Amino acid sequence: MSGHSKWSTIKREKGAKDAKRGAVFTKLGNQIAIAARSGADPAMNSTLAMAIEKAKQANMPSANIQRAIDRAADKNAAVLEETVYEGMGPGGVGIIIETATDNKNRTFPEVRNALTKNGGRIADAGSVAFKFTRKGVINVAEVGEDVLMTILDSGAEDVIEEQGETIVYTDQKNLAKVRMALMEAGLTVSGAELQYVPNAIIEIDDAEVAQKLIKLLDVLDDMDDVVNVHTDADVTIEISE
Repeated sequence: MSGHSKWSTIKREKGAKDAKRGAVFTKLGNQIAIAARSGADPAMNSTLAMAIEKAKQANMPSANIQRAIDRAADKNAAVLEETVYEGMGPGGVGIIIETATDNKNRTFPEVRNALTKNGGRIADAGSVAFKFTRKGVINVAEVGEDVLMTILDSGAEDVIEEQGETIVYTDQKNLAKVRMALMEAGLTVSGAELQYVPNAIIEIDDAEVAQKLIKLLDVLDDMDDVVNVHTDADVTIEISE
């Protein structure tokens, strides 16, 4: 496994701050509503269970979570569509943008404009996606050799320790199974979701390029219709706020 992008860490830290302002609840609600289409019972729908878990970690109120679940069964509610866009950013990095929208005619121009106004561009379908592999990614709070052995015994494909936690990679079909095995083994799962994991990392060590890239990723991530942003960039220098 080549690559864990540092943007993943930056995004999680940013997301925690956004959650305090309630800015992330719309995105989480959309993810829950989409997951609930396959069944409203999280005990029978692991994708919904993970979406609810993510929402609870962001302190999303239970009433909001239930409204998002109910939305899947509401025939009068706007239908959400999942769409993935590909882009190129400063420094030639690849960007994958996952969206959930009730109006693609609104979302696509917004994504395209965000890219072009911040040093990037929209890319043709498939021209960036081949640089990534769809994987299950699980964050485990514990670290250490015993933890690594437990994780590998659970059916994980790869595991790395980073910044005081353990990051677990699985085949996308095995995410729910491995997550459950880790929890049953007594490990603390602080996050579990499907991500586009870069096959190779592009290191960004130019301060100007890094600043432009982080600004672009922030702009994309702040869009209401954007669910997740993935990149193959690793910013190797300190970025000032």
